Amino acid sequence: MKKIVLTGGGTAGHVTPNIALIPELKKQGYSISYIGSYEGIERKLIADLDIPYYPISSGKLRRYIDIKNLSDPFKVIKGLHQARKLLKKIKPDVVFSKGGFVSVPVVLAAKSRKIPCVIHESDMTPGLANKICIPCANRVCTNFPETIKHLPPQKAVLTGSPIREELFHGDKEKGLAFCGFTDEKPTLLIIGGSLGAVAVNTAVRSILPKLLEKFQIIHLCGKGKLDESLNGTKGYVQYEYIKEELCDLMAAADVMISRAGANAICEILALRKPNILIPLSAQASRGDQILNAASFEKAGYSIVIQEEDVTDQKLYDAVLQAYEHRDEYVKAMKRSQLNNSIEKIVGLINEAANKK
Repeated sequence: MKKIVLTGGGTAGHVTPNIALIPELKKQGYSISYIGSYEGIERKLIADLDIPYYPISSGKLRRYIDIKNLSDPFKVIKGLHQARKLLKKIKPDVVFSKGGFVSVPVVLAAKSRKIPCVIHESDMTPGLANKICIPCANRVCTNFPETIKHLPPQKAVLTGSPIREELFHGDKEKGLAFCGFTDEKPTLLIIGGSLGAVAVNTAVRSILPKLLEKFQIIHLCGKGKLDESLNGTKGYVQYEYIKEELCDLMAAADVMISRAGANAICEILALRKPNILIPLSAQASRGDQILNAASFEKAGYSIVIQEEDVTDQKLYDAVLQAYEHRDEYVKAMKRSQLNNSIEKIVGLINEAANKK
C-alpha cells in the first residue's frame, strides 16, 4: 500500500483542501497520515476523519519585529527533528503540503529523508512558508495563472484548489428550508471567513432594509459577531458559523458577498456563484487577498470593492449588478481552467510517489 503524509495548518484554508483530497487518495489506495501543530485548527478538523494525526512543534516566521522572533526559530528546529523522526517511522512514499508554518519543518524533513514532496500555493504570490519550501518540492500547484511567474518553471503547475466533494451536492430546497425561506425572492449569502469580518458585517447591516426589499439574506458573521437586535427580522437570518448545512446554504445562494481568501473564492468559482469580493486590507494582511480578488475581477468572475472604499451605495449597487448580470458571471466562470483540481493534484502526487 502506498503511503502519504499530508501537512498544513494555521487556518482552515490550509486544511480543507487537504481534506478534499482524502477521498480520492483513499480510492487510489493510499494510507494517509497527517502532521500538524499541537493547537492549530487542523487538529480539530482532522479529528473526525479516522486518520492518524501527529502533532509537532511549530513557530511562526515573521517579517516584522516581535519578541517571539527570538523563541520561534527554536520551535521550528524542534519541529524539524520531530518531523524527521515521524517520517522515518511512517516511511511515506510522498508528502503533500498545503502550507502554513507547520508545513515548513515537515517539508524540510522530507527533503532530508529524500522523500518526494508536492506543495500547493493558494495565493497569487507565495507566502513566506512556501517560499522556504519551494526549493525542496518536486512540484508546486497553483490557483492563479499569474503565480507561475513567481515559481521555478519546471515545478509550477496550474491546478486550482481541491474542493470538498460535498459542496457540489448541496440541496437548494433544504438550504432555504433551514433558514425558513421560500424561493419567492433571490437569496444573498454573506460569508466573512471563519473568524467573521467586522467591515463586511457592518457594511451589510447598514443597508439591510434596502437589501431586504429585493433579497432574502443568509449572514454567516463569525463567532461573537451576531447582532441580537436583528433577530426576528423577516427575510434575514444570521449564524456565527455553519458546518454541516453549508453546502445547502451555498446551493440556495443566488449571489454571494465574501472575503477573498484563496480557498473561499475557489469554492465560489467551482460553484459558479455571482459574487462581490471585499478583500482584507493591506494594513491587516500581506495583501494577498487584494491580489486574489484582482485576478478574479480581471477574469470576469467577480465584482471587487476594496475594504476602504466600501460605501452603502457602492455595496448595494454591486449586489444588484451581480444579480442582474448573473448569467454573464456564470458564463465567465464556466470558461475557467481551474477545474478537475483533485484529479490534477492526485496525478502529480502519484507521479512524485512513483519517482521515489
